[in-house]
Amino acid sequence: MSVIENTLKRLQGQRASGAAVAAAYVAVAPAGAAARRRDSGDAAVPERAIVIDQDTLRAAGMLPPAHQEHEVSQEYRRIKRPLINSALGRGVTPLPNANLIMITSAVPGEGKTFMSVNLAFSIRLEEDVTVLLVDGDVVNPRISQILGVENEQGLLDLIKDPAMPVTAAILPTDVPGLSFLPAGRPDSNATELLASARMQAVMSQLGSSEPARLVLFDSAPLLVTTESQALAHFAGQVLVVVRADQTPQQVLIDALDTLDDGKPVSLVLNQSLRPSSGYHYQYGVSARPREAGGGQSESG
Repeated sequence: MSVIENTLKRLQGQRASGAAVAAAYVAVAPAGAAARRRDSGDAAVPERAIVIDQDTLRAAGMLPPAHQEHEVSQEYRRIKRPLINSALGRGVTPLPNANLIMITSAVPGEGKTFMSVNLAFSIRLEEDVTVLLVDGDVVNPRISQILGVENEQGLLDLIKDPAMPVTAAILPTDVPGLSFLPAGRPDSNATELLASARMQAVMSQLGSSEPARLVLFDSAPLLVTTESQALAHFAGQVLVVVRADQTPQQVLIDALDTLDDGKPVSLVLNQSLRPSSGYHYQYGVSARPREAGGGQSESG
């Protein structure tokens, strides 16, 4: 029995409130989706657009090896579908604020930043859905650093300045359907900012400005910083990355216990070596189906 199965079994007995915890795994090794531009005659790229360099991302461990792109992209198709359905109410009752999706882990090294980047690339391939990737790891803004925008105004600046429109900090990219919001300039009171009423207003604006946009927040690990716990409060869905054969069960339980009761949670088993034909689901109390796949880890 895997760490996820053990954890869910314990949580089912411990959480009388029936928090929506779901998990499934597709057993493969590395997983990801490459950023491929769509030949659809999209509008010209704005001057301030971030140019996504696949080689740079791959060198930073944010994309899988080129020869694995096709295989692992199938795994992200399994992961994204229930998230999209819950966010947009496709075949299911839409969850409140479900288009605001926080991606995290219990501790560093589980692969949550890899998951955030590749999930964003996969979702943006949808014909009628766009993606805003937010660097919500304000303590270690790795995506912002890799993209060279760590000094740009971003999430924290939006919270600190009520007069700043959210569009002022969102940067388009040269990948159709994908935009990016940097973490913003560091602040010693980041936790208080992320837990504020102004943060709630920012989240509302990010989630409502485009009806068919999913907002993905790459967050710090839950047990490492208090900032991630503050961010989780406003997210409509939480995706927790669990590294196969490495994450201790009690560590995962402790991480999930930091989340609000009733918060819709999906668990993704990362770097699993089980054959992909044998994936199956594990559901918590009052859970909706969630699909998940293996993934290639990185230092985030």
